[in-house]
Amino acid sequence: MAKPFSTPVSIATLVGRLLPGAADFKPITGGEESLAFAIHTDRQSCVLRLNRSIEGFAKDDFAWRRLASPSLPIPAVIEIGFTDDGHAYCLAQLVPGVTLQELSPLELPPVLAPVAAVMDEIAASDASDLSGFGPFDAQGRGHYGSWWHYLTAVASPTLYDWAALEARIDRAVVDACLETIVALAALCPEVRQVVHGDFGSNNVLTDGRRITGVIDWSEAMIGDPLYDLANILFWRPWLACMERQARYFETVEPGRLRDVERLRCYQLRIGLEQLYHSARLGADDDVAWASARCREVMLAGDRRDSSGVQHVG
Repeated sequence: MAKPFSTPVSIATLVGRLLPGAADFKPITGGEESLAFAIHTDRQSCVLRLNRSIEGFAKDDFAWRRLASPSLPIPAVIEIGFTDDGHAYCLAQLVPGVTLQELSPLELPPVLAPVAAVMDEIAASDASDLSGFGPFDAQGRGHYGSWWHYLTAVASPTLYDWAALEARIDRAVVDACLETIVALAALCPEVRQVVHGDFGSNNVLTDGRRITGVIDWSEAMIGDPLYDLANILFWRPWLACMERQARYFETVEPGRLRDVERLRCYQLRIGLEQLYHSARLGADDDVAWASARCREVMLAGDRRDSSGVQHVG
């Protein structure tokens, strides 16, 4: 059984050590996987995050040091380490704003173009000192030898044991998606650019006019930046902020959606990743949603509207 998160007393001790004289700290997010606290002193405001693993925090530090710029705001990482009871922590700059996920539908339109611009800045980041493809580590080393290998890894029985999950998944849907991914991956370019990997909702902060921070780089990858757009498209039925972004691209920047097959491949890859990990956790409702969404993306690939334009999901 995983050990529980630090008690408020141990967190208070940690805050006192990291920021002596802190006026106060209060929770801003919480859950089974992580906790976050806003901390204020006379000189600065910070966010303290705790997790069971330090790898994601190390990637946040890497992203800030290597990728941050005025047009790609990434909060400065002040310190990462471990608490006395073995949890990882990250102390970082607290930037103003709320997440896209927290905005109401009426508040979203002014930030849609800035979100698209920041997504372009991520793609334009210098990746010359990164190696490999797919998710990279805190030294910028991707885990795969090619983008094709990352995309098709989900079909590898040594990496994804779908057979062990048959009691929880619709194997027909999974097999159809795997077949499609393998077929379409051959058409996807071997692009070596930075991909956030989880872009578009609670990892993008805004003050209502501009983007103030891009956070949580734990899923960052080396590959085709169109993958971040595919993430928005895949999750559009789940979150209002994703749906509004998808509509923005459809109506204002439709050129981004012209490569339907690549977007379909990436959406299915994202969907199967979610389905697999949900099944391993026994989260049956999430498995059902991801399976249904993958089926929708598959069907959209065979459907055209009255103008003859193929849908991307």
